[in-house]
Amino acid sequence: QVQLLESGGGSVQAGGSLRLSCAISGATNGRNCVGWMRQVPGYGREGVAAIYSGDGQTHYVDSVKGRFTISQDNAKNTVYLEMNTLKPEDTAMYYCAAGPAFPLCIVGTSTTTHYWGQGTQVTVSS
Repeated sequence: QVQLLESGGGSVQAGGSLRLSCAISGATNGRNCVGWMRQVPGYGREGVAAIYSGDGQTHYVDSVKGRFTISQDNAKNTVYLEMNTLKPEDTAMYYCAAGPAFPLCIVGTSTTTHYWGQGTQVTVSS
């Protein structure tokens, strides 16, 4: 089993920045891809960014390209999501997700995404 623990959410004004962290523990198999998804109440989860643990290759959804950066610190077993120039529409619960295939771990199906964190809230006010 893989455990994912998010931290770093909070409230910020539009244009501000936040950094989310996902601390990873447990098994090393089945988590070649680690990423972030987000969900607004009443809507489905949306993939945001993913990173391949092997070579650090990254993938972003178009709406966050140029504003968000995903990175990993293998020594700390932690994946980060640096979020800049935040917009009110970025407001959501953010979940760390992991799965065996990059970048599919942010698709969110039972086949592609095997592990989830409990989420951290990000609120951006205008």
